[in-house]
Formats: sequence, structure tokens, C-alpha cells
Amino acid sequence: MICCPSCQKLYSSENLSCSSCGFTPALVAGIPAWAPEMANAGGGFKLEYFAKLYKLEAAHFWFRARNALIIWMLKKYSPNFQSFLEIGCGTGYVLSGVATSFPKAKISGSEIFSEGLTFAASRVKDAQFMQMDGAHIPFVDEFDVVGAFDVIEHIPEDEAVLAGIYKAVKPGGYVLLTVPQHPLLWSGADDYWCHVRRYTVTEIHKKVECAGFKIVRTTSFVSLLLPGMLALRMSGRNKSNFDGFDELRNNLIVNRLMEIVLGLERLLIQAGLSFPVGGSRLVLARKGSAE
Repeated sequence: MICCPSCQKLYSSENLSCSSCGFTPALVAGIPAWAPEMANAGGGFKLEYFAKLYKLEAAHFWFRARNALIIWMLKKYSPNFQSFLEIGCGTGYVLSGVATSFPKAKISGSEIFSEGLTFAASRVKDAQFMQMDGAHIPFVDEFDVVGAFDVIEHIPEDEAVLAGIYKAVKPGGYVLLTVPQHPLLWSGADDYWCHVRRYTVTEIHKKVECAGFKIVRTTSFVSLLLPGMLALRMSGRNKSNFDGFDELRNNLIVNRLMEIVLGLERLLIQAGLSFPVGGSRLVLARKGSAE
């Protein structure tokens, strides 16, 4: 269901227009836009990053390892989901992995910037896309799973995002999040990527639970590489000319070795180990059923 932003009446998501007041979201580049005024000037990211990320993500160990972990979590805890929405889908790299692994599911992606949606639509041909402000999600009891992968740390109103996700998830459905972890690791990289915060475990858990979810699984990842990451972040903490894309242009051998290490880490997580510390945190949480 959709909660009409004009009259607040609920109507079927199969209809683009509200049956009560006739409200219809604008179209930006042919894609429904729920916040068209932010399509080219939304906060939390920079338009010029999308094209660069589109070229680098698929080969970089961190994006590949994160995708593998996300897809494993979905297969383990919600293997039969029928509908999936990614908040802040960027260039569609995660969404493409989900769509390939779950070909029978209805896949949707949202992004505040229409620039990102252009790349995402080229990657995932059969997904439904929308331009949307993550702090104002119009859906109610609509999706089996909602994902937000390294997104809410960009948004000052992260609690509003989580509350909106809770409304959008069907009873018994899940939210799956990844966020950067440990304020100690704050550096020029966080400024470059337009982060508002790095989370503590207590903070992200409390915010997820305050939104109404019950946490099912939580673990750090990028844990085995944490010493190297800490050293890298400390060395770049005070650089005024920091370029975040430099970290994404690795030697092929180094890139492969890092992916192997994170593959081992994923095997340990699959075996039941939850790492207490790491560069990022993954949280899977469930919305209570209607019964």
C-alpha cells in the first residue's frame, strides 16, 4: 500500500495515482519521483561519484564481499521473500546481486538522486525504480524485505528512515542494514563520502529497536582487516586533499588477497560467529507478525 502524501489515504501500489484525491508522483527521466525537488540536489552524497563508482564497484573486494554477505543473509533468513526494496540503491550493484540470486522476487530500488537511478536501471533491467527521499517513505506493509546498505549514515534523520522502513515492511518481514562502525575510525574518508556518523553497536541497535524491529542477527564485518583499516584511517585523518577513490584502485593481487580474507570472514559468520568489532556492522531485524 501507499500512503498518499497529499491526503494521507491508503491506496494500492499497483496504481500510480491516489484514488481519493488524484495525487500522482511526478516523473523525472521517466521514473516516478516522490521528492522531485531533491532529484538533482539531494543531500548526503555527490552526483559526480555515481559514474566513478559504477566503473569500480564490481571489481573491488569490499563491494564484492559485502554483496556475498548480504545475499547469504537473505538466503538463510528469508529465502522465499517475494518483494524487496533497496533504499538508496546508488548505481544498483547490490540490487543486481539480489535480482540475480532471487529471480522470482519483485525487485524495487529507490534513490534520492536521479543520476544514480540511470546507472541502476542499466544494471537491473527488470527492477522497478523510484526517486525517493529515504526520510519520507510512502509505503505501508508493502515489502517482505527492505535493505539499506551503507545509506543511513549519510542521512541526519536516520531515525525517520528506520521508522519509515518499519511501516514499509510487511508484518513478519525484515530489514537488512549495513553501516560503518566505530567513531574511532572517523577520518577524511568519512568526510569525503559525506557521512554524518559512524555508529557504535549500542547506537545502531537502539535505533533499530526503537523503530519497532526485533534484532535477529548482528555482526561486525571487515573484522580481520581491521588493523590495516585502522592504520589507513589514522594516516589519512588530517589530509586536506583526501580522495576516497584512491582506496578503490587496488593492485589486482592485493585486491584478490583482501577478497580471500573477507571470504574466510564470511565463512566464520556463516558458521555462527558474530564479530564484536570491525569496520562495518550488519544488522538483520524483523517486524513482528500481525498475529
